[in-house]
Amino acid sequence: MRGLKYSLLLVFLLFTLPSIADNSRLKNISDIKNYTQENQQQILQDFTSLLALPNVSANTQDMLVNAKWITNYIAQRGFTSEVVSAGRAPYILAEKSVPGATKTILIYAHFDGQPVEPANWATPPFTPTLIDKPIERGGKPIDWDGKSPLNPEWRLAARSAGDDKAPVIALMAALDAMKAHNVAPSVNIKLILDGEEEVGSPTLEAILQEHGDKMTADLMLFCDGPMHPSRDKQLVFGMRGSMTVDITTYGALSPLHSGHYGNFSPNPTDGLMRLLTSMTDEQGTILIDGYNDEVRPISEVERQAIANIPPVDEQLKYDLAIAESLGKTVRVEEGVLSPAIIVKGLQAGGVGNQARNIIQSEATASINMRLAADQTPAFLRKKMEAHIKKQGYTIVHEPPSVKLRRENSKVVMLDWRAGAYPAFRSKIDSPQAKKLAAIMNSMDEQPTILTPTLGGSLPIYLFEQSLDMPIIILPIANHDNNQHGRNENLRLQNLWDAVAMYAVILSEYDR
Repeated sequence: MRGLKYSLLLVFLLFTLPSIADNSRLKNISDIKNYTQENQQQILQDFTSLLALPNVSANTQDMLVNAKWITNYIAQRGFTSEVVSAGRAPYILAEKSVPGATKTILIYAHFDGQPVEPANWATPPFTPTLIDKPIERGGKPIDWDGKSPLNPEWRLAARSAGDDKAPVIALMAALDAMKAHNVAPSVNIKLILDGEEEVGSPTLEAILQEHGDKMTADLMLFCDGPMHPSRDKQLVFGMRGSMTVDITTYGALSPLHSGHYGNFSPNPTDGLMRLLTSMTDEQGTILIDGYNDEVRPISEVERQAIANIPPVDEQLKYDLAIAESLGKTVRVEEGVLSPAIIVKGLQAGGVGNQARNIIQSEATASINMRLAADQTPAFLRKKMEAHIKKQGYTIVHEPPSVKLRRENSKVVMLDWRAGAYPAFRSKIDSPQAKKLAAIMNSMDEQPTILTPTLGGSLPIYLFEQSLDMPIIILPIANHDNNQHGRNENLRLQNLWDAVAMYAVILSEYDR
């Protein structure tokens, strides 16, 4: 009799446990969308509170204030967390365990931002302000009463609105919405939130060495970057690498009168311009010998994925007011699979009212090198320096002595900046990619865009080296969010869509 009771109990559990699990599933995406609609004001208020905290990476104290706010915020949703560092900015490691879950998703985002020049902003960068459209298209601040409906096309302007505080808010709102409808996540959730991404995450490697055992998971989602201009849902499988070098050329020991010495003393500004134009042609094609030798070819699967992406080049050119794009026949999605050399800035005397009739004693350019898959910073540094020597320059890595300048007609100082890292590109047709795409496709009738690579850079390679799991990028920001620049913003509909997307993924990934 006792054995019969146990047998009946076992049968009962076998038949009822699936139904219990099924009852915790998300039945209809409209439930999440309705929750978001009903709670927009609170979600926006939370976002505004976080954006109001100054977060320039170099200010560690400000970053600690941000970290405290975030840890308190996520604790209200059941996360346990710790703030760790390796001598610089803070990182947040957090975890939410789900009873019965057998798989784990690790989510990355960063909460630091680029430096700001408030005088160049239409609204204060740390006073989040609603605007009716991008400032560059005539956008104006909105005097919102805090109660009336929010237009989904409005933007919230503030530093890090688009890059990259939104994922924290959207993810927590997704969990709130799921809880309101008795939907349980199908996976355990881990977070790593980076407080120094905008300066190249210089201590991330040390963080991973010390705390990598806390980040074990079945899948890593990198929640950063802009979405495709079509606004369709998107998964991204790569990012370009990045490295920076400052190049300084030299003339006389001190500035000289341009009339007295204009046909006598070499002009370092002229020399710098000639050196820069020797590196690329007018279409941006790199002219440095062997520079592209390491570049991974584009696969047929990737070419087909690009062909399936809605074309946006003509609209981009119109919006950006550029008559022709570099490469002309190459789509923007294909162009970012190649390396690029970009002049970020020049310093060589004044212009306008600050201009003087002198020949400067030195001129400097800051160069950003974007790396394609399989290129390495060490290899490209070698190729760049070989090219500069080929132009007749003597290279130094600290300010040259007077003796050296007297003995060499062409001297250049190269300051290779810290924070260089290679590109990342994962398989676009992996089982995890197919599963995630299928889940996102279930949200609506619009297929999810599969993008081989975004043009920006993230230190994903360190995770790839340290953690054994597939890594996929899940962007949520509008493509025209002005990240890193003035009047950075997030389109409100992008925030609402992110809430729904996170909810669907967390609910369905391991069903």
